[in-house]
Amino acid sequence: MHSITDWLRGLSGPVVYAAVGGMVCAEDALFFSFFIPGETAAVLGGFIAHQGSVPLGWMVLVVVCAAVLGDTVGYEIGRHLGPAILRTRPLRRHAKRVDTAQDLIRRRGPAAVFVGRFIAFFRPLVPSLAGMSRMPYRRFLFYNALGGLAWGVGFTLLGYFAGAAYARVEGIVGRVATIAVAVLLAVALLVLFLRRHRSRGSGPAEDGDGREP
Repeated sequence: MHSITDWLRGLSGPVVYAAVGGMVCAEDALFFSFFIPGETAAVLGGFIAHQGSVPLGWMVLVVVCAAVLGDTVGYEIGRHLGPAILRTRPLRRHAKRVDTAQDLIRRRGPAAVFVGRFIAFFRPLVPSLAGMSRMPYRRFLFYNALGGLAWGVGFTLLGYFAGAAYARVEGIVGRVATIAVAVLLAVALLVLFLRRHRSRGSGPAEDGDGREP
C-alpha cells in the first residue's frame, strides 16, 4: 500500500487522475476486482488528495465518472458477448456467486445495479449480467449513476478523512515520543546525580585513628 501511495504521490495531477480512474474503471469493465479492488483505488485517491497532490473535488469527480463509465462498458460487454463471459475461467471458479448475482438481477431488477455497486464481487459482474438480460439502458444508467455517485463520493471521502486522521495520529505520536524521551533523559540524569552523591558520601574517612590525644 505504501509503495503504491508513494508512486501516486510522485506523479503529476493528470497522471494521478488517470491512474486512479483507470483502476476504478478497469475493475468494473474488465473484472479487475480479482486483482485491484475498486475501493482501494478510490480510498487511495482520497488519501492522495489529502496529501495535497490533487484537489479533492476533482478526485471525487474522476472516481465517480470512472465508476459509471466502467459499469457502462461492463453492460455493453454483457449485452454483446452474452453468456460467453460466464464461461471464462475466473467466473467458472465462482459459479455459486454468479448464480446469486443472477438471482439478484431477477428479484431486484434495475435496483440490483445500485445494490451490486457496494458488494465487491458483484460490482464488476452485475453490469454484465444486466446487459445479458437486455435491461433497458436508460434504467440501467439511472441506477448506475446513482450507485456510482454514492460509492465514489463515499470511498473517496473515506480515504481523505483517513489521511487527516493519520496525520493527526502521527502528530500526537510524535509529541508523545518527544515527551517520553525528555522524561527518560531527565530520569537518567537524576539517577546519575544520586549515584555520584552517594559515592561521595560513602568515601574514605579523614586521616586519624579516632583516639583522643
